[in-house]
Amino acid sequence: MCVRWILLHTVNWMSLESVTARLPRDMLAEVERLAQEEKVDRSELIRRLPAHALRQRKTEAAVAAYREGKVTLWKAAEIAGISLREMLEIAGARRIPVPYMLEDLRRDIEYVREKTGGK
Repeated sequence: MCVRWILLHTVNWMSLESVTARLPRDMLAEVERLAQEEKVDRSELIRRLPAHALRQRKTEAAVAAYREGKVTLWKAAEIAGISLREMLEIAGARRIPVPYMLEDLRRDIEYVREKTGGK
């Protein structure tokens, strides 16, 4: 398990609240199977699953807003809580065009020149 994952998923036990949910038997069996596979207890896996689903939901909403032209790529990344690079990868994987105009290219070339001393 990587250190980044541990840091991102460390839970402040004092901030946890108890929630009761009824699950179908087949779903609970799948939770049990996944918990064993990941070598965590059932409660830990049940805490992780909504966190994952919420991140995914935020990303989907951000991608939809970007696709509809309601927000910029930067704003979509911010909404999703991910880096611009991650959002670019998602847009590319979903074949969402990322507009890049001649003026953008000029600005990027100038930026590179400044950073490299005009070479």
